[in-house]
Amino acid sequence: MDPQRDIDLIDELRSQATETAWLEFKENLGDENRIGKLISALSNAARLEGKENAFLVWGVEDGTHDVVGTKFNPFTKTVGAQPFELWLRQRLSPAPVLKFRSVDHPEGKLVLLEIPAPTMAPTAFESVSYVRVGSTTPKLTDDPARYQALIEKMRPYTWEHGIAATYVPASDVLKLIDFASYFRLTGQSVPTNDEAILSKLQSDKLIQADVGGRWNILNLGAILFASDLDEFETSLARKGVRFVRYAGSDRTATVSHRRDGKRGYAVGFENLLEFINGLLPQNEHIGQALRVAQPLFPTLSIRELVANALIHQDMTISGAGPQIELFEDRIEITNPGRPLMETERMIDQPPRSRNEAMASLMRRMGMCEEQGSGLDKVFKEVEVCQLPAPLLKAGDSSMQVVLYGPRRFAEMSAEERVRACYFHAVLQFMGGERMRNNTLCARFGIDAKNAAQASGVIRKALELELIKVADAEHPRAGYYPWWA
Repeated sequence: MDPQRDIDLIDELRSQATETAWLEFKENLGDENRIGKLISALSNAARLEGKENAFLVWGVEDGTHDVVGTKFNPFTKTVGAQPFELWLRQRLSPAPVLKFRSVDHPEGKLVLLEIPAPTMAPTAFESVSYVRVGSTTPKLTDDPARYQALIEKMRPYTWEHGIAATYVPASDVLKLIDFASYFRLTGQSVPTNDEAILSKLQSDKLIQADVGGRWNILNLGAILFASDLDEFETSLARKGVRFVRYAGSDRTATVSHRRDGKRGYAVGFENLLEFINGLLPQNEHIGQALRVAQPLFPTLSIRELVANALIHQDMTISGAGPQIELFEDRIEITNPGRPLMETERMIDQPPRSRNEAMASLMRRMGMCEEQGSGLDKVFKEVEVCQLPAPLLKAGDSSMQVVLYGPRRFAEMSAEERVRACYFHAVLQFMGGERMRNNTLCARFGIDAKNAAQASGVIRKALELELIKVADAEHPRAGYYPWWA
């Protein structure tokens, strides 16, 4: 942590007219139990006040806010045989990440404690939760109204609102963030002065004001608009998109192209797609729906699948980012994080994203379809091109979509045929229609004289209970997906 930032932070805290519910000044408070209760009270009060952190400062006089210095030293203090910080952590729950810092203020030596506000449950000391009311610290359960308000204000951690870089000068913010691309992609004119530019970035929660006239760059701003992700912490830089092209059909083949994304997702999105499309094999002769010299894979489908991988990944998984692997017969797009819904229901239900702010901004910039309409369009385009149905694979800590190149019905495996049948039934149902033998024939490019081939696929899908007869009294009237 920058020592000057701590000085600026303390001076800003001292500028408060009075102590607030999330701020306390002490001179030499050393009683460990009083400190523990105060940490619980300040933490809970911070969430009630809409703050992400509370602060406890030793060495500042309560009434005047003058710096008087302190003899309190949390780094050498012990309780019994235990270091003080360890003793505290064992008695606070959920255990917050406490940040004691010694501050050499120009007017005296201080100790600063930054206390995070709770996100999942009220902060408790010795299993009792407290809250700050004026200068008192009553039990939270003694104030039912505040307790209920705290429960309502707590929320799970949102990665997008985390801080990627702190205490950044305004001039450096405008170097680290590609603000010109932000204004271009959001359809806004670039303001004529830096102050207005920063204000716009702040309004979209890409940055936030810090102390001392400086700024914090939030994760959302960095991951979307970073000029160079390597300028941030390694954990963020590792979330750049990795692309690999193999010269064959498996990973033992020679790697012919490799690209590790260095720019934010938004500023690098179009260049990434252009790079991928330039490497796609060309199809010249297969299928009645395809024209000569079209890419092997539908480019609009690739655009949507790449955007989905960016939006729906679990950003809290460290050391991993989206990966795109291009083979001679397929493209695999993988993102960290197990999906939040079953793969077989992804095209008929609205998506659930861990990164709603990023999803909203990317839709606003036209990088993906409106909510709930993207993946079904991918499957529709695949059907028009008479390609095998995409494979959606949920792993323990990842999600993968495999988009296959053209294969005739005779070249598809039994599993691929049944998968295509199921998703065809889903698309028909979403369009207010029923899947029938003739619609499945059209989907596979099967001649009417060979309709028995489609009937065999339907029988297998019925056996596996992926589809069902739409009308039991008229079995030939068509089919629905199993959940309809």
